[in-house]
Amino acid sequence: MAHVMGYHGANCDFRRYPMSKKHLDFKRMLDDTDFSDPSSIERYAANLDGMTFRDILELGIAPEGESAPKDFGSKKYKGGMGTLIEERYFGYKANSDDRPDFPEAGVELKATCFDVLKNGRKSAGERLVLTMIPYDRPVTLDYDSSHLKTKLSNILLVYYGRDLSIDKYDQRIERAVMVRLPEEDMKIIRADYEKIISYIQDGRADELSEGMTTYLGACTKGKTEAKMWVDQYYEYLNTDTGEIEHRRAKRRAFSLKRSYMDYVLHTYVLGAPRVGESIVQAGDDPIDFESYVTGLIECHYGETDRQIAEQYGLEYTGNKAQWTTIVYRMLGIKSNAAEEFVKAGISVRAVRVNKKGHIEQAMSFPPFKFKQLINEDWEASPFRACLETNRFFFVVFREDHEGVLHLDRCLFWAMPANEIEGPAKACWDETKKVIREGVELKPYRDSAGKLKVANNLPGMADNPIVHVRPHTSKAAYRFADGTEVGDIAKNAYELPDGRWMTRQSFWFNKSYLEHILGL
Repeated sequence: MAHVMGYHGANCDFRRYPMSKKHLDFKRMLDDTDFSDPSSIERYAANLDGMTFRDILELGIAPEGESAPKDFGSKKYKGGMGTLIEERYFGYKANSDDRPDFPEAGVELKATCFDVLKNGRKSAGERLVLTMIPYDRPVTLDYDSSHLKTKLSNILLVYYGRDLSIDKYDQRIERAVMVRLPEEDMKIIRADYEKIISYIQDGRADELSEGMTTYLGACTKGKTEAKMWVDQYYEYLNTDTGEIEHRRAKRRAFSLKRSYMDYVLHTYVLGAPRVGESIVQAGDDPIDFESYVTGLIECHYGETDRQIAEQYGLEYTGNKAQWTTIVYRMLGIKSNAAEEFVKAGISVRAVRVNKKGHIEQAMSFPPFKFKQLINEDWEASPFRACLETNRFFFVVFREDHEGVLHLDRCLFWAMPANEIEGPAKACWDETKKVIREGVELKPYRDSAGKLKVANNLPGMADNPIVHVRPHTSKAAYRFADGTEVGDIAKNAYELPDGRWMTRQSFWFNKSYLEHILGL
């Protein structure tokens, strides 16, 4: 269990800025803080609870020799509100040093936001960027001697509520908390680090994606497409041609994934109960997480779904959710939530393959709004974020000639970078182009006399990986002449020209899924 100093047993209600703080002498408290002692740093940081960023600016603290005002929300200043806390609360000049922010204490300071969802649940607003991954010099595979380890030893997290409806300086800091990540998580982070570095040392940094690791990600950095690409220090040996290649790769940084930060927020900061049971038990030797998990499934290969259900005391119902439940039981999980999967944002998919070797289920992404998509940039688009960060654990049950399902295979999968930036981007670009130029809607009657509407959005035949089709089975349209079909309020989104169209989403082609699964 992570040690969160000073907040044991804290409930989920955040504290507001007490008026009694108005009389505190922050400059004196800063002078009295021992920056070689994590506890002393935390005590001073605890006074941030409830303050707004404007409150901090009014303290009159600044790095030595600096007095000119800054717009910390400007793109000119990296780190934004985090830089403001460093310079206007702790009084040191923000830098990009590889060492922790408080090197003598081994403490890294990070400001991070949370959002409040419509249901009132607090959700981590973003991944936690730790440090840039260097492409211009050698990097070590030994995690213990890496500068990343020093950044993760003690993290002083300053959480603030992101509210885009108010001035950025009026956003409120809700809690400052020192977090030491649990040992069982550090084992997985270590393996993630080694995987990322292995790709870099092989000259394959261009193949990295956030979805290929568990807790520690390699997120892209760079404000524009032009500034994002850099040369790699390591050469790539093309084993097919025997030639040495000098590839360019996107600039990336080590980061803790948003799903992991959401878990940190709820479990280690808000004091909420831990979600799910752990697959890997504390005290186990360092492991390859993927190999460990797949090993638990592989020992059942060839067995029928009924046999596996019986082994784990499950009633065989034949309903769709049953196969997912069987997967979790094989992993030693009594519920349908594994702690590591929650932290990593890994989605479990139990897939059934029919006698002909084809899957029956398709896979869709969240529906998109037409008017939003045409104003998006590919690098920051929700669809690209899904492809870059989503990770799946597929478990395949294959039907024999008698219609009996047998456990056939399992695999972890994340979409390769070249497919994200190739066919997937091409489909997104074409979708954006069609919507901007005006979607063609062509009503017709099928052989049964039912109204259908054809369109010119990218279909399955237009792209080898993804296509666009309705996200719902309930058609809804408002045509140019005002004619309406279905419930547009529930099942349609407005097009830029004022017409309404059934909600659409991106889908993986079935043939692509079958290729992924090796069918």
